[in-house]
Amino acid sequence: MVEPSPLANAIQFFQKFGLFDVVLPFLLVFTMVFAILEKTMILGKEGEKPKRNLNSMVSFVIALLVVASNKIVTALQVALPNIVLLIVISISFLMVIGTFATTKEFNFKEGHPGYYAAFVAFLLIGVIIIFLYAIKLDSGQSWLEYAYEYVMDSWGGSIVSSVILLAVIIGAIFFITWNKKGDGDK
Repeated sequence: MVEPSPLANAIQFFQKFGLFDVVLPFLLVFTMVFAILEKTMILGKEGEKPKRNLNSMVSFVIALLVVASNKIVTALQVALPNIVLLIVISISFLMVIGTFATTKEFNFKEGHPGYYAAFVAFLLIGVIIIFLYAIKLDSGQSWLEYAYEYVMDSWGGSIVSSVILLAVIIGAIFFITWNKKGDGDK
């Protein structure tokens, strides 16, 4: 029989203590909300600085409300490892691109704006898919599975064809009205 290591015992202790279910999600949400409130100064300023007391209280309450909801914590626990994996993949991709770049500082955003926009769109779609997979319905089915099954079941239906037609129309309008750099008024 394999004896558990002291580190495994410590992790089990923290898990029973609620570190992963309560403390870490609370700290994550509190930190993110506080940083957003500090940066945007939505709740007002005192001179040139944001109102720290008000920002910290609102962040504290929002973090407690998130921790009180089991579904949100479960969604965070499912989504965050996948988002970290997506970040590692994107950093690896940028490292591979950087190996083939010149010795100057590599600026992907300014050097290749089209590829940069596609890369950001790909990452954004990836994060949305991860969260759709992490959020579960009451039946235990994820939103992503539900949406996929709905689209597959009603592929020939009027709703899906209406959405496709709307996307084509919006794409055509965007393509026709979009001005490239250097184009004057037509």
